[in-house]
Amino acid sequence: MKNQIKESIEVKNKILQSKEILNKLSLIIAKINDCFQQGNKILIAGNGGSAADAQHFAGEIVGRYKKERKGYPAIALTTDISIITSIANDYSFDIIFSRQIEALAKKGDIFFGISTSGNSKNIIEAVKKAKELGLTTVCLLGKEGGKLKDLADFSIIVPSEDTPRIQECHIMLIHIICEETEKLFI
Repeated sequence: MKNQIKESIEVKNKILQSKEILNKLSLIIAKINDCFQQGNKILIAGNGGSAADAQHFAGEIVGRYKKERKGYPAIALTTDISIITSIANDYSFDIIFSRQIEALAKKGDIFFGISTSGNSKNIIEAVKKAKELGLTTVCLLGKEGGKLKDLADFSIIVPSEDTPRIQECHIMLIHIICEETEKLFI
């Protein structure tokens, strides 16, 4: 048990020491603030545990994180199983998120993709569609960042090869984004 805790702390310390990651976080927070000020929304997607993280993130934005405030628009593209299964059945699992972006997004929105490997085909397709439609794209990644690291406008790569440690850091980064943006738009 102690080793897992130490590993988690070590990865988080690497993030803390990374000026690049901290600078990107500041830029992402500013983009989210601009997005909400312009009346736009955030669309969020991931697979497996990252799908749950997408839902958690949307819940914190729509509900509240720490402070009482009005709700802001965020949609987890991972929640409607009827949409997901109909798109996957009729077309392909690879486009379950890009098809939703096509239907729901407008220029000025932000697409947030979460992928521990950076190689999730449906997140790659979603980023491509989001960029085509004029959305800002942000990805939370791990390992070496995969194909998504250079595809998204903003990529934060958790410096770890270990999926559980990456996921822990993704939640930490989501919480930081929620707390800092909440300070701006209250």
